[in-house]
Amino acid sequence: MRTTARNTTPPSVRQPPTPRRGPGFSAAQVLEQIASSVDREDEEDFCDSEEEDVSEDEDGEEYDPERDADDSALRSCSSFSSSSSEEEEREGEGDTAAARERDREPEREDTAAAAGQARRETLLSKNGKIKWSSAAYRGPDLPRAVRHPGPAVTPGPTAYAASRALDIESAFRLFVMPAIERIVVDMTNLQGVRKYGDGWRPMDSVDLRAYLGLLILAGIYRSRGEAAASLWESGRTVFRATMPLKVFHKYSRLLRFDDRRSRLAADRLAAIREVWDLWEERLPALYNPGSDLTVDEQLVPFRGRCPFRQYIPSKPGKYGIKSWVACDAKSSYAWKMQVYTGKAVGGAPEKNQGARVVLDLTQGLPGGHNVTCDNFFTSYELGQRLLERNLTMVGTVRKNKPELPPALLQSKGRQVSSSRFAFTPTATLVSYLAKRNKNVLLLSTLHTEADVSDRRDRKPALILDYNRNKGGVDNLDKVVGTYSCRRMTARWPLVIFHNILDVSSYNAFVIWREIKPDWMPRKRNKRRVFLEQLGKALVKPLIQRRQRLPRTEAASALVKVVQSADRDAAPPPAREHAAGPDAAGPAAAPLVASKRKRCQLCPPKKDAKTHTACCRCKKYICKACSHAYCHTCALWAFSRHGTG
Repeated sequence: MRTTARNTTPPSVRQPPTPRRGPGFSAAQVLEQIASSVDREDEEDFCDSEEEDVSEDEDGEEYDPERDADDSALRSCSSFSSSSSEEEEREGEGDTAAARERDREPEREDTAAAAGQARRETLLSKNGKIKWSSAAYRGPDLPRAVRHPGPAVTPGPTAYAASRALDIESAFRLFVMPAIERIVVDMTNLQGVRKYGDGWRPMDSVDLRAYLGLLILAGIYRSRGEAAASLWESGRTVFRATMPLKVFHKYSRLLRFDDRRSRLAADRLAAIREVWDLWEERLPALYNPGSDLTVDEQLVPFRGRCPFRQYIPSKPGKYGIKSWVACDAKSSYAWKMQVYTGKAVGGAPEKNQGARVVLDLTQGLPGGHNVTCDNFFTSYELGQRLLERNLTMVGTVRKNKPELPPALLQSKGRQVSSSRFAFTPTATLVSYLAKRNKNVLLLSTLHTEADVSDRRDRKPALILDYNRNKGGVDNLDKVVGTYSCRRMTARWPLVIFHNILDVSSYNAFVIWREIKPDWMPRKRNKRRVFLEQLGKALVKPLIQRRQRLPRTEAASALVKVVQSADRDAAPPPAREHAAGPDAAGPAAAPLVASKRKRCQLCPPKKDAKTHTACCRCKKYICKACSHAYCHTCALWAFSRHGTG
């Protein structure tokens, strides 16, 4: 019977040779070896009707040889009842394989999901309160979307600012408004009366604006460390034409912002508190920031006596008055500022100061913005509190933070330019090895994926976004310091007031540039021209009402030109007794030499002879090489629309 069964078996299914039964094998053991050596794929070709889907639970069951032997016997019986025609078997083979592939697709998806869950490693933070995952959260694992569409309002000047910034001066006066001018004028007059009594000539708003205009013009000439006397003695006629040097020094000494006798002792910023609060409230009301904001510290250099003077060795000035600043990352517009007045009166250090500063500076900011800050401010708790306001955060993290997992702090043995990520449902942490054994940590509630750039250094997208937006406050310091109006002083309230003027002039420039995009196209010195026109516009009213002329010829002529332009009348005729240059009118005649010589500007072939010589360089010039200018216009082209 055994030989007959072997001959009737189809040739495509051949049973493996029966091993010889040795003295040490029983019949059951021989049957187990035969069943285990049968190829599973050949069995499925003849057992299509017996196919079943294998679940994850069945995959995980242990191997049972007795059950496999029974299954093999059933399959052998089923193979005897199948058709013996090989042609019919080949025709149905293709359809069966396609159906089998369709049945296996859900199995593969379930297997991939199970493999992803198996690869996700849980990393515990140092304080044991936060569980980080080595794989990003997707789909149902993500409880909320941390990406935001952007700000709800249009970035740029507000409608209030755009409707009132009619010219450069009005754009500046949006920040230094009449209420601030009134406080400064009243407190300065009070101090002047206390010091000089009846000899004090009261200051008004025109005097104050002219004083501010001279400070701005001095900043244009990069004369921050220059003595004020040199500005009046040099060829810059606008200073002497505006006010005498003694009056400028007097205003600088007596400028006050509060009444010292009624000052609150508990407030360290009481000497300028009222002016600062009025000015700081105007900053967010005039400009809508873009999608990215930068929060950082600003240090105004000062080495005098101040109860809250700070020492920051990484800053160029090292000593000064520190302010917290939130500005637009693209335009560097100062959106909010806060002066740091030191520790509390009790002397206890403030806990979580960085988080408190960011929350204060972003108060009132509409949702959809991202805040970029450095490791002094960044923390996991701050990111969660900003998410409650619909704001995201990107920043570097200090390695001593308790919410970090120890696995991402290790740098030894890692390859340079490699990145390690850790995720929570609302935050992403990356450890990037920039140099050997030196890694940098960044925390973000904006990014949700482990995206790495294609650059040579393989920096993550999180780091690239941070580098793109981190320099908003640093750029503000740079542009403000280029043409700063700060003067040498020993009084810290005046230092803060100078910084108010610098930031106000730059913010006004940002608003003016965005309102008038076609103003001075393709020019690279726009800000210098803006400040020059602003300074001239502020000093012009005082020059127009000046009754006594300056002693120098150029300054006196400038006053006459401005006053005559204001009256829109022709310049007065020259006096009959005018014999010298001091009595000359606004237009002066060119210098006529006694000898007739060749023009020094024309080519020698032309041989142009002339009696006229330049009044400055004494070169002989012909009529074709000269232009008729008055000496005022040659020194300082003062006009409403000119740049000087």
